[in-house]
Amino acid sequence: MEQSPTESFKVRRAQASDMQDVCQMIQELADFEKMSSGPELSVQDLIRDGGFEGGQEIFHCFIAELTQMDGSTLKVKPIGYSICFFSYSIWQTKSYFMEDLYVKPDFRNKGVGSMLLKEVIANAKAFGCKTVDFHVLDWNPARKFYEKIGATNLTATQGWHFYRLEEDVLNKLTTEV
Repeated sequence: MEQSPTESFKVRRAQASDMQDVCQMIQELADFEKMSSGPELSVQDLIRDGGFEGGQEIFHCFIAELTQMDGSTLKVKPIGYSICFFSYSIWQTKSYFMEDLYVKPDFRNKGVGSMLLKEVIANAKAFGCKTVDFHVLDWNPARKFYEKIGATNLTATQGWHFYRLEEDVLNKLTTEV
């Protein structure tokens, strides 16, 4: 009689060896967000900026994994990630900014995103952060999840808008100032 495979999900802090998979999932997220040409980073950028080579740790990364046991074979594969970093608010002091939270489509609505978010929150609290901030595209169905768990839409409630100065503007402004 053949045994059915058993599956479990786990979230852990990423390692340098995970950055190839993270880079691939970043592209999947960009494709989902209809910004396929957006990511301009490499696996080496992630390894460097994640502090995996001993340099400054610019971001923290968490990996969601699927573990499958099929007979005597153990298979582990990454199915999601989150990237976070510190920011600072004069209103609340230290804050954690969640740049991405991504779960592969086949594993959505199975609690994996919640597990990743709980890990992000646990780390934010361990670091003494008062808030976890993030942005979500207006059409992304994840907005309903975030609002259901109590996230505040600052654009709607406080009128805050998220802006960015792109590299070409930075270059232009540094020569004009």
